[in-house]
Amino acid sequence: MDLQPNAALIVIDVQQGFDDPYWGDRDNPGAEANIAALVEAWTSSGRPIVLVRHDSRSAGSPLEAGTPGNAFKPVVADAPHELLVSKHVNSAFYGDPDLDGWLRGRGIDEVVVVGIQTNMCVETTARMGGNLGYRVVVPLDATHTFDLVGGDGHRLAAADLARATAVNLSGGGFAEVVDTASVVAAAGAASDEAN
Repeated sequence: MDLQPNAALIVIDVQQGFDDPYWGDRDNPGAEANIAALVEAWTSSGRPIVLVRHDSRSAGSPLEAGTPGNAFKPVVADAPHELLVSKHVNSAFYGDPDLDGWLRGRGIDEVVVVGIQTNMCVETTARMGGNLGYRVVVPLDATHTFDLVGGDGHRLAAADLARATAVNLSGGGFAEVVDTASVVAAAGAASDEAN
């Protein structure tokens, strides 16, 4: 795969509150290591990194603003980044400051979206990015989610929800669903070509 020299890595909600038992069973225990590999690849190649933090307004939420759970996990806490977006909803495009305006102001039209939760904030941000005309790449193994129970009581396992996200994004034309190794290789190849 090819990546533009200014492709932005958007790291969604990699926060300590997602380690709370409140969420239940998760999938993909390797997600954080893959996110770390992407942050390293972006840092090495000089591409922009955007960190996104969910500042929950719900009292008692594991992600409530101002609580320890709101803080970033160590894997991204010290990541060099050009922008920090705070949001209260699923899409990073509805945060502060304005992600779309920031990207367009820098001529960025390609984004790689990673983080937590696969079928919630990652998928919503990727879908909206596709709708806004960005080339969106989602290395699915650099995301994770949790089992979820619907209103009818039906429970889906986290791995099934992740597969559904992959089908939704790629089948719906919102994003390219790939793996971390492909993106890291592309980031390194493009960096080598620039030198």
